[in-house]
Amino acid sequence: MMSATQTPPVLNDPTGTVSRTLRLAAIILAGIISIVFLSRWIDAHRPATPSSREEEGLYLSGNAVRRLSLAFNGLAADWYWMRSLQYVGKKILSSPDDVVMDDLSKLNLKNLAPLLDTASTLDPQFLQPYQYAAVVLPAVDVEEAIRIANKGITNNPAAWPLYQHLGYIYWRQRDYKTASETYARGARAPGAPPWMEAMSAHMASEGGSRAVAREIYSRMYEQASDEKVKDMAYRRLLQLDSLDAEDVLKRVLAAYQTRLGRCPTSWKEVEPALRSLKWTIDSAAAPLDPGGSPYVLEQGCAVTLNPDSKVPKI
Repeated sequence: MMSATQTPPVLNDPTGTVSRTLRLAAIILAGIISIVFLSRWIDAHRPATPSSREEEGLYLSGNAVRRLSLAFNGLAADWYWMRSLQYVGKKILSSPDDVVMDDLSKLNLKNLAPLLDTASTLDPQFLQPYQYAAVVLPAVDVEEAIRIANKGITNNPAAWPLYQHLGYIYWRQRDYKTASETYARGARAPGAPPWMEAMSAHMASEGGSRAVAREIYSRMYEQASDEKVKDMAYRRLLQLDSLDAEDVLKRVLAAYQTRLGRCPTSWKEVEPALRSLKWTIDSAAAPLDPGGSPYVLEQGCAVTLNPDSKVPKI
């Protein structure tokens, strides 16, 4: 039994686990503090700008931030990545229009490329900024989108998804030959799925078809780690489904016009044909689009999307 004058025994730590844990915690804390002070230093050294101009500018190059962040480049890369998402998110929230992630050209995202470039310079193996650049940047600055995608491939030549991202950029530019070649290069990367080779062949033969577009967005939806990118791919798939549906509706309306010599004045007049196609209709017999909203019947046997539809407008 311990006497009042005795001191408690010191616990033995023969493996040094406790001390190593404390050192690791101190290193992580120091890293977080460094990033906080680095971000404040960057903000403090921004040049003065008129209030009418944006205040989100990036005034240090990726290499400069890399030097300043010392051994905490990964944490700094995460910070710049989150800043990129916040930058785009604020722009979207301030926009009065419904926008899709791959068509943000009207939002004046002039600082997005530098933000993503800095994140990828700080941590070249961090793949998410490359994917985000491939999806969002082509509508803003396609040359920067291509440069950052190629930068990702240079730093990660075995990462086949990066070839998919670059091929997507060329596909959007209707450069189907280069897109096909890019998918073929990616198909040779370790672990690349068989559909990369198939995509290369489809791109070469029918790059502008809806079938290829559907394949691209389906793969993007399956693999996207960012929820905004996944949502964009889902909405583009809705758009493709709607285009197919509109083709069918136009044939129904054309058949009605051929039979009666005029276009229908309401969906009720073609309800039997719609039911025979097992189409989901509302109480007014209007066929529903892939997003669940009724199509609008216009004069001249025309079909348009409802203004409230979830399907993106072309």
